[in-house]
Amino acid sequence: MKNALLMNFTADKENKKIKVDREFAAPAGMVWAAWTQSELLDQWWAPKPWQARTKRMDFRNGGTWLYAMAGPQGEEHWALAAYSGIVEGREFSAEDAFCDSEGRINDALPRSMWHNTFEDKGDSTVVHIEISYKSLKDLETIMEMGFQEGFTAGLENLDHYLETQFRLRKQNKRSNAARVSTYLNFPGNTEEAFSFYKEVFRGEYAGDGLVRFGDIPAPEGAPAMSEADKKLIIHAELRILGGHILMATDAPESMGFTLNTGNNMHINLEPESREETERLFKALSEGGEVSMPLQDMFWGAYFASFKDKYGINWMLNHQAAND
Repeated sequence: MKNALLMNFTADKENKKIKVDREFAAPAGMVWAAWTQSELLDQWWAPKPWQARTKRMDFRNGGTWLYAMAGPQGEEHWALAAYSGIVEGREFSAEDAFCDSEGRINDALPRSMWHNTFEDKGDSTVVHIEISYKSLKDLETIMEMGFQEGFTAGLENLDHYLETQFRLRKQNKRSNAARVSTYLNFPGNTEEAFSFYKEVFRGEYAGDGLVRFGDIPAPEGAPAMSEADKKLIIHAELRILGGHILMATDAPESMGFTLNTGNNMHINLEPESREETERLFKALSEGGEVSMPLQDMFWGAYFASFKDKYGINWMLNHQAAND
C-alpha cells in the first residue's frame, strides 16, 4: 500500500460546493470499476457498521442507481443517483437525491450534484470530486448530517478493499507455470466448506493454508473489524483431484457483499505469458460481459474478470513468479 495517499476535503461555502481529492493505490481501471459497478459499490460505499445495498443500477447516461444505506438496527435511508456526462474510464456526473424504496424523491431534503474525474498516476489514481448544492443551507444541512465523517470512512473502506482483494494470490504464487483453478465465494462459511472438501478429496492446503481477515494488517484509519469478521477466511487454496486448485474467500453481508448463485464461482486461468493471456481474453470475452478489462494491476498481475457469452464467469491472472 502506498504511504501518504493524497486526501483533501474542502467545504467551499462561498461557492456552495464540497471538493474532495482522494488518491488510491490502484490503477485507474480498477478504481473506475469500484465507483461504477454496484457489486463493488456495495462493498465500500457505506461507513461501517452501515452497509450499502443496491436495489437496481444502470450505469449509463440517463441511467440511475437506487440504493439504501442500511443500519445495524434495520434502518434504511434510500437514495437515487441519476447519471450523466459519462466518459468511460475518465469522468461522470450524478445528481444524488434522498428518496423512498421505490425511487420517489423526497424534495424536502437537499440534492447533491456530483462530478467525478479520474486521474491516472500510473501506480495510483486520484479521484477529483466536486459536489454542488443549490443553496448554502443545503450544503450546511449535508455537513450537519455527518457527510464528511461518513464519506471519509467509506473511502477508507475502498482503500482496504483495493489492498486485500487479491493480495494473497501473489504470496501463494511460487512460479509462473500455467494452471487452472476454481475461485469460490462463500457468505461466511469458507472454513466449514473447505474442511469438508479437504476430507472428501484428501487434499492439502497450498501456500499459507487458511488465511483470515484478521491476519492481514488493516490500513491506517480503516474502520474497525468485528471479532467475528476477523475470524473469516480472506483466502484459501486447496489441492484436490489431479492437482486442481480450489480457491475461496468469505464474502459475508456484514462486509457489504451480496452473493447470488452464479456470482459465487469463477474459473480462474493463470497463463504463462501476457500474449497467451491476451489471446484467451479476446476469445473468451467476445460476445460476453466484461466486468474488469484486461490490465496491469497494482498487485503485480495482468488481470481481467468477465462473463462469457454462455454466462460462465472467468478470471485471467498472469503474473511472474515471486523472487
